[in-house]
Amino acid sequence: MNGYWNKSDQTCAALQDGWLHTGDIARADSTGPLTIVDRIKDTIITGGFNVYPREVEDALAGHPAVAHCAVYGVPDAQWGEAVVAAVVLRSGFHATPAELAAHAPDVKGAVWAPKQVRLCAELPHTALGKTDKKALRSSS
Repeated sequence: MNGYWNKSDQTCAALQDGWLHTGDIARADSTGPLTIVDRIKDTIITGGFNVYPREVEDALAGHPAVAHCAVYGVPDAQWGEAVVAAVVLRSGFHATPAELAAHAPDVKGAVWAPKQVRLCAELPHTALGKTDKKALRSSS
């Protein structure tokens, strides 16, 4: 990579000492494959633990009532940040926020449980079609 077009500040941040810093968090398993876990900027630090929103989203998406979800952090006086989930339910399905909050720790552990689950008719999206977590954070 030579750099970002007309964005020298972003190029300097991404290319350091010959290494490309993608802004991703990844881990390798014992057999060697590298898996992208999430974006560094999306990491939620709650009670001293790093929580990766994509992993909580994957856990919530395993619930049969969940059509779409987004997980993000909000400031919290006790925990530093609190895990919040915005969830769109599948048509014809029902689930309570408490039921959904209890589903994530069953899969990932208690620290991953959303402190709040917001049921939404739809999730906001950016012009590029990505879930707009900034809009979700500002409406929390």
